[in-house]
Amino acid sequence: MATWKTRGLRGSLFEDLINRTNEVYLERGTALVQKIPTPITPIDFDQEERHITLAYFNQKSTVDYIGIAQGIALCFDCKECAADTFAMQNIHEHQYKFMKEFERQGGVAFILIYYSHREQIYFMRCEEMAYFYERAYGTDGQSEGRKSFRFDELDPDFLYDMPAEPFINYLEYVNDYLDFREREGENVDQTDEK
Repeated sequence: MATWKTRGLRGSLFEDLINRTNEVYLERGTALVQKIPTPITPIDFDQEERHITLAYFNQKSTVDYIGIAQGIALCFDCKECAADTFAMQNIHEHQYKFMKEFERQGGVAFILIYYSHREQIYFMRCEEMAYFYERAYGTDGQSEGRKSFRFDELDPDFLYDMPAEPFINYLEYVNDYLDFREREGENVDQTDEK
């Protein structure tokens, strides 16, 4: 079984902002999105500090968040990156498969990547994540391809500046994506007519 040794919660500030955003969405009646806890079994516990210092994961988690916004099912994961290269090992096979199936069922699956050194957030669409994942591992999960992607490979239309206030309006990013998907669908339909 996989174990977890705490070194502090990496990416916790970004997740805290997403959690706060979800609270605001709920208060406004905009969306109901919840953090999915990863089931763990503690092994070591620091009695003095009252926190878990060593644990193992009971099972693989799917994504960080799941919910619904105005009739649209959402699932997404949050990642933090301190460099211009993002390692594909941060996206696990079970997450990749879950997100693809979620989209196949009509939901919207994505990854929010916070580039901390740039103070920017990238909205990675499921199909883009699948492209990079399959480039790294192939469709069979066994191929040996490039195990990372560079910042300059990303679509600048889905890059957002980190807001100054403690609220990340990621539903705006989802809306941009839905507009993009609609435009792409129109382009495919127009091509089919010719």
